[in-house]
Amino acid sequence: MGRLAVTSVLALLALTGALGASQARAVAQPGNWHWAMIHGHRIYYAVGGSGSTLLLLHGGGDSGEHSFERQIGIFSQHHRIIAPDQVGQGRTPDVPGPLSYTAMMQDTAALLQFLRLRHVDVIGFSDGGILALMLAVRHPELVRRIVISGVNIAPEGLGADQLQALRAAQTKRPITVDEKLAQLWLSSPTGEELNPALLSKIEQPVLVISGDRDAITLEHTLQIFHALPHAELCVLPGTDHGTFTGRPEWVNPIIGQFLERPDDGGPALH
Repeated sequence: MGRLAVTSVLALLALTGALGASQARAVAQPGNWHWAMIHGHRIYYAVGGSGSTLLLLHGGGDSGEHSFERQIGIFSQHHRIIAPDQVGQGRTPDVPGPLSYTAMMQDTAALLQFLRLRHVDVIGFSDGGILALMLAVRHPELVRRIVISGVNIAPEGLGADQLQALRAAQTKRPITVDEKLAQLWLSSPTGEELNPALLSKIEQPVLVISGDRDAITLEHTLQIFHALPHAELCVLPGTDHGTFTGRPEWVNPIIGQFLERPDDGGPALH
């Protein structure tokens, strides 16, 4: 999940407090943009800051910069930020065919390999958190620590109202990115992409963040938390899906402490 610009799902927007993708693109852009040819198409990514690498993976229909507009300035003081835009989102052009979490994860892994990066910290919001978990499962050598917020590992993790709004917006032949996103959220992640057994293989520390009024049910978030061997849980009171934009004064110091903890700092709480 993330952001939509489909008129027929305004009910979902009201529930999640999300802005349209077109509005997301209207925010101030960074000065340091690059692109890489990945799997035959361009992937654009923002770079900034210095220090250990921090990969920022945005929510659906958004951009790396906008999803983390209230984190980039803080974390770039101590980290080199890499914030890619997934296919059809942000600055990255769309490609023919449906959107796929597997394809986006493969693009992300290939970008890290192109940049010769390994053992990076990853923050993923919504769809980006799904990609972060998939990356840790399939390319553990690329990931050091993970922070996720508003993540589901199956469509059933969405609340009933969200699912109903998406079904109302569903089209038989998705063409636009927004239509493709609605189809993606109704059908994915699949059991082959993510499931509790796969999560149990993730050895990296994972900080699981959720709003107590998130678009993802708290029960589903707890299922993810309990499946991860080395996870910590942070549930924000009075908070919806927009944890990073809505509660930066809470999440930024919590994330900072989690990322800065020594690797031998002991097991994570569970």
